[in-house]
Amino acid sequence: MVGLIDRLKPAPALPEITDQETVKKQYAHWRFRVFYSMYFGYALYYLTRKSFTFAMPSLMQDLGYDKGQLGLLASILALAYGLSKFFSGMLGDKTNPRYFMGLGLIATGVCNIIFGLSSSLYVFALFWGLNGWFQGCGWPPCARLLTHWYSRSERGRWWSLWNTSHNVGGAVIPLFTAYCAQLYGWRASMIVPGVFVILGGLLLINRLCDTPQSVGLPPIEKFRDDYPAEALREPERELSAKEILFGHVLSNPFIWVLGISYFFVYLIRQAVNDWTVLYLVEAKGYTQLGAGGVVFWFEMGGIVGSLLAGWASDRIFSANRGPVNALFCLFTIFALYAFWSVSGNAPLIDSSLIFLIGVFIFGPQMLIGIAAAELAHKKAAATATGFIGWIAYLGAATAGYPLGRITQDFGWEGFFITLTGCAVISTLLLMPLWGVRSAEQRAFAKQRSL
Repeated sequence: MVGLIDRLKPAPALPEITDQETVKKQYAHWRFRVFYSMYFGYALYYLTRKSFTFAMPSLMQDLGYDKGQLGLLASILALAYGLSKFFSGMLGDKTNPRYFMGLGLIATGVCNIIFGLSSSLYVFALFWGLNGWFQGCGWPPCARLLTHWYSRSERGRWWSLWNTSHNVGGAVIPLFTAYCAQLYGWRASMIVPGVFVILGGLLLINRLCDTPQSVGLPPIEKFRDDYPAEALREPERELSAKEILFGHVLSNPFIWVLGISYFFVYLIRQAVNDWTVLYLVEAKGYTQLGAGGVVFWFEMGGIVGSLLAGWASDRIFSANRGPVNALFCLFTIFALYAFWSVSGNAPLIDSSLIFLIGVFIFGPQMLIGIAAAELAHKKAAATATGFIGWIAYLGAATAGYPLGRITQDFGWEGFFITLTGCAVISTLLLMPLWGVRSAEQRAFAKQRSL
């Protein structure tokens, strides 16, 4: 146990390599290796997070559970995952992502396997809640790695590219789990992904590493000569958990604004994922297969939106995330209204509009996370993103039962009015952050004023 705790600690810094050619080659090697490892690893987290969704129809038929009981399991996952993102964020800044992310993925696989071997609702609830908790071990290590291996002027592009792992995982899940369920039943759709991600977790432990300093490389700012300010060329130091949580996260008003806006962004994202198929079937007369074909374009739009938002924030707005976040949320209002306004069965128009909703909602879904990491502190990136992630998943949970009640009582009109209102609120919250600078830039400005 002591050895495991030691491995979870941040990797110590090695003596810095002085030969510049070696530094360049090593940086190219490690940046590529770290990136493909965490991209693949985070996509695998989705495999065990959404496996239950596609096992539900067969599970209902085999065990006789109703929608309310299965909906309860979905809510347990969302609440456990959201809470875990916050606590795992605090741990993520004080642990080695190589082991934290890898062991977390292995734990989700174990929970899926036990779920697939069980038949009791109480066992389902326990291990699906534990699965939600261990799911929280995926995001914070990625935030730490993206902050330490990619400098500010390029981070938007790299973070947006990594963010497409959400969409890749989301697109693969129904194909993979449906194939398992069709051949071997719902238990296979839980057990096979569980085994697969355990192997993936072992691969992460082998492939990932911690900071550049842990392999003898200089900090990324020094390597790329990409300091936010000349006066901040200071050696990095580790912050205490108290400094991180209270000094750079909970006392930071920007983090709170980003977190509240994230609540509404995630509510929209989750609502579109969970309810659009039913809306198209009930309100527009689609078949279930046809409705699924339309919703497929939501994830495709998400890939484009993530890449576009990252590129625009780096290239057009000089690594300022505020304008892109606000503009994308503003465009979401119009895309939602247009989708709601189109009547009748029009697959091409509906697919195009759902694609645009994906573009505009996945932009801030990705970029708000970068903004939180940069508006806090480099050493508090995982805690800051974990904290706002917890608030975001409260929004995701709200898209379940509460939004379902609104739809039941007020119809699809109430559904779309609620989502449009959420887009308006998130836009109004993000507008004041248009010109807010990063933590390093604010610190430099404060130094110059003294």
